[in-house]
Amino acid sequence: MLKRRGSAVWNGTGAEGSGTISTFSGALKDQPYSTSMRFQSEDGRAGTNPEELIAAAHAACFNMALSFQLTGAGFPPEELSTQAVLTMESEGVHWTITAVRLELRGKVPDISAEQFQELALAAKAGCPVSKVLNAEITLDAQLAS
Repeated sequence: MLKRRGSAVWNGTGAEGSGTISTFSGALKDQPYSTSMRFQSEDGRAGTNPEELIAAAHAACFNMALSFQLTGAGFPPEELSTQAVLTMESEGVHWTITAVRLELRGKVPDISAEQFQELALAAKAGCPVSKVLNAEITLDAQLAS
């Protein structure tokens, strides 16, 4: 069994407070977050938020799962580049993650487009982060030319 740790501290009210997010590894250390950073920053660059971290984790998990799938099938990848686009929708005052779109571009020598799609779909289904999300997860997988 593996355990991974992250922590968050919040000070103040939900609307006006702020906090910090940290990971045990130190990759994030006291990274600020707040309601305005999460819901009002138009470009999303004012600070991080939980959904951005979920999207990055999903992209990374999917790439690793796909690399194992491809290598196991005899097609070790040169590069897998995935952007995860997470969609949230409000239901009154409550927000829900409703979808994640994985946009994959891969450089995989000697693989057919059909094999690539099949293995990418298997990786999407088997990725631990995909399994934990209660959202529609779609995939746009393309081989680089």
